[in-house]
Amino acid sequence: MTYRMPAEWTEHQGCLMAWPVRPDLWGNVLTEAQQEYAEVARAIAEFEPVTMVAPPGHGEQAAAICGDQGITVVELPLDDSWFRDSAPIFVVDAEGNRAGVDFRFNAWGRKHSPWDADDRVSALILDRLGVPAIRSEMILEGGAITVDGEGTLITTEQCLLHPNRNPDMTREEVEAELKARLGVTKVVWLPYGGLLDTETDGHVDGVCAFAAPGKVVVQLPADPEHPDYVRMRANRAVLEHSTDAQGRPFEIVDVPQAAFVEVDGKRTEVGYLNYYLANGGVVVPIADHPADEGALAVLAAAYPGRKVVGVRARVVAFGGGGVHCITQQIPAARA
Repeated sequence: MTYRMPAEWTEHQGCLMAWPVRPDLWGNVLTEAQQEYAEVARAIAEFEPVTMVAPPGHGEQAAAICGDQGITVVELPLDDSWFRDSAPIFVVDAEGNRAGVDFRFNAWGRKHSPWDADDRVSALILDRLGVPAIRSEMILEGGAITVDGEGTLITTEQCLLHPNRNPDMTREEVEAELKARLGVTKVVWLPYGGLLDTETDGHVDGVCAFAAPGKVVVQLPADPEHPDYVRMRANRAVLEHSTDAQGRPFEIVDVPQAAFVEVDGKRTEVGYLNYYLANGGVVVPIADHPADEGALAVLAAAYPGRKVVGVRARVVAFGGGGVHCITQQIPAARA
């Protein structure tokens, strides 16, 4: 059977999240991180069911903070709480039957130890859901890719070609595995992720996302002093001169806003591109910053017919990501 990864805007059965408990990552802001994760879960639950996976012994706490309106808590062994990257990537066949690709996970290039439970959690989730697993020996995080569901995948060279992921694979071999496992026929390589994104080495979900077939939302900071001012324009130039798998030029929607805040003494950028597409909604990280309003307006125009909801995610950004990073969609069966 031939499987393909559906676009994120296709119908979901629900959303997977993981409960944050890692003290060496969150430090003084762990309680705030848990509150923000819960707020994200509740926002998504307004559109689709959420399954919050908590490490053994933490399920009761997660349930108490999240509430039970559309949120189910289950316990499975975990190391960390970034399910975009450690949960399975779901694919479907022509009849709508689902499978889950279980890529290897090494904590973004062995940055956080241990990571063995996170490397195993995809298989446990798929078994629990009764969805067949497809194992890949390539290291890949879901935040490193965005797809249109019609054959096109966009990624960054900065991340996928980093020597801390798959040092024995060439660019051609990485591309071939993406095509084989995710059913894409064309890979568009952007040169850069975010310069400040040292945690993930430049995931694409901080700089670019498909909004529809042939339509891409890109981060394009307006301030020339922003560290990615030049880099994101280089990315945009690649898209301007590229086409998708169907031969269509890209319609590009720019998000010029940027928001820097201070969290626990650290200057932190809250990335508006790191949003989650729920059934009928767009759940967007916000910073309680003047730039929030403009970013939400751009995204509302980019996704007509969807309700755009901003959720405070300053501490999630401090931890290294955003709303997209802490979620993973489960496509509806036979969609």
